[in-house]
Amino acid sequence: MEDAPPSGAQAVVRALRVLHCFRDHGPELGATDIARLLDLRTSTAYRLARTLVGEGFLERDPGSSRYRLGASVAELGQVLYRHRGLYRAEPLIESLAAVTGTSPGLAIRSGRSAIVVVGEVADPEAGVGVHIPLHASAMGKVLLAWNPDFEAAELGELVALTRRTITDPHRLEAELVRVRDCGYAVNDEELMAGKRTVAVPLADEFGQVQMALALRADATALPRERVAEVAEIGREYAPAFQRVLLRPTV
Repeated sequence: MEDAPPSGAQAVVRALRVLHCFRDHGPELGATDIARLLDLRTSTAYRLARTLVGEGFLERDPGSSRYRLGASVAELGQVLYRHRGLYRAEPLIESLAAVTGTSPGLAIRSGRSAIVVVGEVADPEAGVGVHIPLHASAMGKVLLAWNPDFEAAELGELVALTRRTITDPHRLEAELVRVRDCGYAVNDEELMAGKRTVAVPLADEFGQVQMALALRADATALPRERVAEVAEIGREYAPAFQRVLLRPTV
C-alpha cells in the first residue's frame, strides 16, 4: 500500500485517478472506497478528495461524508463540447434519429475504450457509461479497423460481456478485416443483450478515421435484415458530419 505523501507529478496522477474512480465505480464514493480502489491509505484518499472538493472537481455530501463529481468536471465537459464544435452535430443527430429510428451517437478512441462524445448510445441504468470497450462495440471496431498500427494484443484480455462478445484476438482481427471490406461495423448484442448497433467511420481532411458514427436500437427494432440499409444511411450522412466536425472551414 502506498503511504508516501503525494507530491508533484505523483499527486497530480493520484488526483486524476481519484476522478477516474467515479467514472468506473460512481456515482458516490467514500474515502475508504477510493483508498481501496487505488490501494492508498484512507488518510491519503481523504486528503486528495478534500483537495478536489476545494477545486470544485468533487462535492461532499455532508449527510453521508461521501463524494460525487463536482461542477468543475461538468464545466470542462461543456468547454470540450464547445471547443471541438460538437454542438454542430446536433441537427444531424436529430435528423438521423428520425430517418432511421435509432439512437445515433459519436465516439472517439481513448486507450482501450471508445468515448461517447455526442448522442445517447450509452445505457447508464444497465451499467454501460460513456466508456465503451473497443472489442465489444460497433464504434470500437470502426476506430480499430482503420488504424493501420493496431494489434489485438494491445487491448489485453478481451472480456466477455455477453455470450456474443468476441473474446479471441484472431477472430477480432478477422472481424476488423470484414469491417474495412464492407465499410461499416456491427455490434450484434455483443455489448448488451437485446441491443444492436451499426457504426460507420468519419475521416478528417487527410483521410484518417477520427470518429465513429453509431446507430443503436433494440435488436427487435434493428433486425439483421435492416443492418445494411441503416449502414448505408449512416454512410450517406457521414460527409455532412465530417464537414462540421473534422474538416477545417475554408
